[in-house]
Amino acid sequence: MNNSTNHTELATLGGGCFWCMEAVFKMLPGVKSVTSGYAGGTKENPTYKEVCNGDTGHAEVIQIEFDPAVISYEKLLATFWEAHDPTTLDRQGNDTGTQYRSVILYRNEAQKTAAEKAKAEAQKHFREPIVTEIAPLGKFYPAEDYHQDYYRQNSNQPYCRIVIRPKVEKFEKKLKAAPH
Repeated sequence: MNNSTNHTELATLGGGCFWCMEAVFKMLPGVKSVTSGYAGGTKENPTYKEVCNGDTGHAEVIQIEFDPAVISYEKLLATFWEAHDPTTLDRQGNDTGTQYRSVILYRNEAQKTAAEKAKAEAQKHFREPIVTEIAPLGKFYPAEDYHQDYYRQNSNQPYCRIVIRPKVEKFEKKLKAAPH
């Protein structure tokens, strides 16, 4: 049964490297598109190099366009908690710096409320405190073209094989096991 509609919404999440997050979220039914980019900082139109230097205040984030009739914002948040470690401040694996922080950038009060509720619920599954920032979205800046759909286009690159592929495989198994 297809409950899809033409109505879509946007969610903006940061959980370390945007290449990793993009690859996972693109697999979810109801996700129409995922755009890697930058948000949460002060510099207008930042570049990847500027964000990596840590001078802009921006985090690497993904902007998810989704069909709420197929996948809810809450389900996106549940996947978010599984797709990265929200207990490490400004770090995911070997990626360190404020640009890799865990962040949920909400667009309205409903998203803010859902994010706060999801964070409290997710905390029950982590021994360490969740450090995920929940803040209003200022402006989202799409990353340079070569960052878009990075995993699919560069799946044999060492970072993709070692870091991203295990995450993708974990979520592929989970999606196959999920009831349809």
